[in-house]
Formats: sequence, structure tokens, C-alpha cells
Amino acid sequence: MYSPEKSTTSRKVPCSSSFCDLQGACRSKSNSCPYNIQYLSDNTSSSGVLVEDVLYLTSESAQSKVVTAPIMFGCGQVQTGSFLGSAAPNGLLGLGMDSKSVPSFLASKGLASNSFSMCFGEDGHGRINFGDTGSSDQQETPLNIYRENPYYNISITRITVGGKSINTEFSVIVDSGTSFTALSDPMYTQITSSFDAQVHASRNQLDSSLPFEYCYSVSANGDVQPNISLTAKGGSIFPVNDPVITITDNSFNPIGYCLAIMKSEGVNLIGENFMSGLKVIFDRERMVLGWKKFNCYNLDKSSRLPVNPSPSAVPPKPELGPSGYTPEAAKGALPNGTQVNVLQPSASSPPQLQLHFSCRKSVVFAIALLFLVAA
Repeated sequence: MYSPEKSTTSRKVPCSSSFCDLQGACRSKSNSCPYNIQYLSDNTSSSGVLVEDVLYLTSESAQSKVVTAPIMFGCGQVQTGSFLGSAAPNGLLGLGMDSKSVPSFLASKGLASNSFSMCFGEDGHGRINFGDTGSSDQQETPLNIYRENPYYNISITRITVGGKSINTEFSVIVDSGTSFTALSDPMYTQITSSFDAQVHASRNQLDSSLPFEYCYSVSANGDVQPNISLTAKGGSIFPVNDPVITITDNSFNPIGYCLAIMKSEGVNLIGENFMSGLKVIFDRERMVLGWKKFNCYNLDKSSRLPVNPSPSAVPPKPELGPSGYTPEAAKGALPNGTQVNVLQPSASSPPQLQLHFSCRKSVVFAIALLFLVAA
């Protein structure tokens, strides 16, 4: 549990700060700046005060060193809804384009380029590289930037399921804060019905608590599942390496699998499961999203992360399903209409900074982040 009082590097953010959106709720300019965010999940919110502290990140250079990175974040005091269950128990790492997010602070301080990548390992582990601007061999597509809704939004022009190609146009938020992809109609019905028509297996609900509509029993002969890919604006192909989730019994024996796409209302999200096996580059300088197939461990030959795949697990209960898209996505605009600050590239080339994370597909993919505090 993070406690500002126990950190020698912690500073409160006063109401007089230009970063304080809720100055009207302050009794005096010297008070700690409050925050209050309502999320898409029903009755889910977080409120508390803004604080400043430091992250300790490892530079990816010839001589690796620890970099002290000052950041600002919300120290939660009152949580409601999904936060009272198993959603994001360790907190949320802000990676958005507003001025208070971690990448924005790193770029404004000249510690890293205004870009970062997330590598999603198929075993549930991965890493963030702040300052990673991608490579020449990556696929990419333009980001759709809306001031009133500043998420990482891209346009999809085609869906391919097995041997069927579906021409369609819709926008989707690429959200690392969501475990499973969520689509609204007509996209949801188009992709799920096409998948179902090409699977030669017995459809079975398996468990009424699962938030997935298309589940199947494992057959003795094994099943061939159709591949899924998305074509983004500009023609780049976004491959979905892991569209299903395996359901096991108490002894971890496979009993079935589900197409891990949830039906939503009015919002489309590419979740962590669609990004498995990829390195995804969020380039905020060029305003593009890039991706390529990648082995997360290629970046660290002396990996301190466990390399044994995590056993399959039952996905979240309904309260973390369709109504719990993502704690990261707040309702409407950012608090009090915060504007998007697009930072310009720095003249120098700052080093890439690394942060390791671990996740399980049975929980909402909010990065388990330890704020290192001086004793």
C-alpha cells in the first residue's frame, strides 16, 4: 500500500497547481488538490488527492542505469464499484495523452521520447519501454485524436475470420487496461457468427458466469480454430494471435474454450488478449499506432521474469465483463475537460526506459505497478 507520509520523496500537489482540475472544490490554494473520476463500469469511481513522487526505471543503454523519474498520480482514498472487488487491486498506471500521464511527464522532462511500447507476452508477462519509437519493419496506422475523448483510437476497414473477409468501417480504442476485446453491433455479430460458422465443435456455455457468448467443448480429435485479423486504415494487418481463452477444470485439464470477445453497447475496445504476442508502439510524436510480432524476452537475455507459462484460468465474472470494460476509460472527457497536450520531440534522443509487468488473463489487465518508496 502506497503511503505518501512514508515516502521521503513524496510531495502533495497544491490546489494552486496548474495541474489541479478541481480548484473549485478547494478551501484554499494550499490544500491538496482533489481528483474524482467516474469510469465506464457501473457505479465505479475513484477519488482522492494528487501527489508527486518518483518512479525508478532502468535505462536500456550500453551501460544500464537507474533513472529517477518524477511523476504525478492520484492517491486513491475512496473507491467504489469494481474497485471494491478484484478489479485493478494494485492501481492503474496512467498512459494516456493528457499532461498528467506517465509518458507525458517523462517526455516533458526530457527523460524519454514522447512514445512508448508495450510488449504482451503470450505467457502473461511483458514490459513497457518508454521512449521506444518503433522500427522500420513494423505495421502501423494513424491515430484518431479527439480532444473530448483522447484515447488511442484507430480505424478498422476490414475483418478477416478464417476464409471470410468482412468489409466494415468502425473506430476502436486500443486499450491495454482491458483484459478482453469488446465490440458493439454490427461488428460483434459479424465476427462471432463468422467464427462460429467455421468452428467444427459442439457449442457449450460451459459456465453461466462467463462473459462470453461463443464457447465450445474440447473434442477428442482437437479443433481447428479460424484465424482472425483486422485491417487498419492504410492497409496494415493487425494479427490476432490469441482470440480464444482456454477453460480448464480444477486440475487445469482443458474442458473447452471461448472466443474471448465481449458484446458491448456503443464502445469498441481492442483488449490485451488481441495484443498477445505483439509489441505495440504508441507513437505520440508521429501520432501513429505501430505493431509487430515480438518475443518480449528478446529485450532482456538475463530476464528476471519467470518464463514458465501461467496456467489457463477462468476469466472474470460478469461484473468484470461487459459492464466493466476498463477502469482506465473514464466517462465522457477527462476530468473537467482537460485538454490534450501533444508534446514536441526533444532535440536530443533520450534513452529508452523499461518497466516490467505481469498479468493474468483472469483479471482486468491493469498493470501491477510498485511505486518504489525511499525508506
